[in-house]
Amino acid sequence: MTIQLTTGAPGARILGFGSYRPRRRVTNDELAQRMDTNDEWVQSRVGIAERRWAEPDETLVEMSVAAGGKALAASGLDAGEIDLVLLATTSPPKAIPGLAPRIAHQIGVPRPGAFDVNAGCAGWCYALSAAADAIRSGSARNVLVIGGERLTDYTNLDDRATAVIFADGAGAAVVGPADEPAIGPVVWGSDGDLHDAIAIPENETGMSMAGQAVYRWATTKLTETLVEAMRRAGVGPDDIDVFAPHQANLRIIELMAKRLKLPERTVIARDIVRSGNTSSASVPLALAALLESGEAKSGDVALLLGYGAGLTFAGQVVVLP
Repeated sequence: MTIQLTTGAPGARILGFGSYRPRRRVTNDELAQRMDTNDEWVQSRVGIAERRWAEPDETLVEMSVAAGGKALAASGLDAGEIDLVLLATTSPPKAIPGLAPRIAHQIGVPRPGAFDVNAGCAGWCYALSAAADAIRSGSARNVLVIGGERLTDYTNLDDRATAVIFADGAGAAVVGPADEPAIGPVVWGSDGDLHDAIAIPENETGMSMAGQAVYRWATTKLTETLVEAMRRAGVGPDDIDVFAPHQANLRIIELMAKRLKLPERTVIARDIVRSGNTSSASVPLALAALLESGEAKSGDVALLLGYGAGLTFAGQVVVLP
């Protein structure tokens, strides 16, 4: 399927996905041994049965390199054909230097443009849009877009409000040129009046989240973003084969799908059940899992949505590789 573009610019498409999930699985029952919670409480509120926490050797760089390398292999390109590498992350170990140049070097990409993107949990969708625009403008030919997180570095693992939610991992995609556009125009924005709803408070090291405020915002404000993304891409709900929003809360995902009136055949990404909330990594991890399992297939039309700290959001339609 061809996605409509509002300009005469050349198109872009996703060529392949890659993912990395940490080895350690942490169940709700395990968390119940260290805090006042239980499996029923967690699943009823956020829909998570287990999540992945990185071991010390599974650094943000190593996870991102693994996911990026798999995406590169899936794309059929060589490392030398990549000329831009973007890393979406909210959890770098330090502010300077950015990690994208180091990750590119370890993958074997020679002297690419490389930078980090921090747009909260919308980061990978922001980076995907930047990659597509770079290709359309002629600034890049092929772009590696990675979403990587080690959120456990910034989570109080004894805090029931956040430890049951956040997790680690990396997902990636290679984006290249296309005669027929397969990445639609992005609908992005922010509601900065709620910028501190998800934050690391001053003089603290762990994240805090105003869960009810974020839930109300996501369920009341973001459906219109998805509707506009479909309109700009020239598709409607009946054309959507896969719905892959940020994996923040299973209740939010299911409510959004209902409000959009997606057809029953639409595959809805529910990677959060086994992976938890992996912020910038959640959308590419979910898409990679659906393609690997066969639930989604090449040529499927997918509706994506990222949203999170800032509060930022980005929705768009893509055709899966």
